[in-house]
Amino acid sequence: MTDEPELNDLPQEAEPTIRLDQFIKLCGLVGTGGQAKLIIQAGEVLVNGEVETRRRRQLRLGDVVEWAGEVFEVELNA
Repeated sequence: MTDEPELNDLPQEAEPTIRLDQFIKLCGLVGTGGQAKLIIQAGEVLVNGEVETRRRRQLRLGDVVEWAGEVFEVELNA
């Protein structure tokens, strides 16, 4: 038996995420978080092809957001 940790025991790095309302604002689709909230709650935003009404939905790398005919993919800028 060794004192070295096994691979499964090592802490995993958290996957980077961004909230849907923040993403919409950062993309310049709206001017304020309040406007983002309104379009999300109205069911106007699609995430990965499905209507999303939760403004705090956590987006991950590769998620696709659609609104008003525009399509955006979540990417990581290092």
